[in-house]
Amino acid sequence: MKTCHTTIHLAPHRLHRVDFDPATFSASDLLWLPHYAQLAHTGPKRQTEHLAGRIAAIHALSEYDEKRVPGMGEARQPLWPAGVYGSISHSETTALAVVSRQPVGVDIETLFTPALSDELTDSIVNTQEQRLLRAAPFPFPLALTVAFSAKESLFKAWSAIATPHPGFHSARVIAFGPNSLHLQPSATFSPHLAGQSLTFLWTKNAQQIITVTQ
Repeated sequence: MKTCHTTIHLAPHRLHRVDFDPATFSASDLLWLPHYAQLAHTGPKRQTEHLAGRIAAIHALSEYDEKRVPGMGEARQPLWPAGVYGSISHSETTALAVVSRQPVGVDIETLFTPALSDELTDSIVNTQEQRLLRAAPFPFPLALTVAFSAKESLFKAWSAIATPHPGFHSARVIAFGPNSLHLQPSATFSPHLAGQSLTFLWTKNAQQIITVTQ
């Protein structure tokens, strides 16, 4: 599969981006993955995204002199080497990966259209959050996409201590600025994180929104 690797810096992280062309994918490309058999019954879209994500992960792990491809757990989560935390995300024909010595989550989303924002708003944020996002000096669809993406990054970073299926209303937006967003998880997300203020960095790249834990 044809890919292109670049990096994005969102301090303190270096995000590894892999853009890929699904039309160039061949099933034999998966043989590069030690766990390729676990993907045998998935569709081409899932296979191409997974492969691109693991390629991005290998680039990210190279910063730690780690060459092993992350395996896949029972819940399809990446299995990172001991002592390393990581996260992978996909959107359309782009995959992102980041690794850290601390819990980390990354997410990439295509910018919501106004119609999609209207459809999804109530499922992502409550009334108080809506007021905060609408007061920001950005179009509401952009602000809502950032909030959605940050909550996805939250789930990825702390899934190990999160309650089962916490939902988007288990963390609320308490501040939103040009480069960062702050979330406050409730006990329904995780009793260990309840009441804390967690910072997420964000950037817009063309029609994509990227967020990562600080």
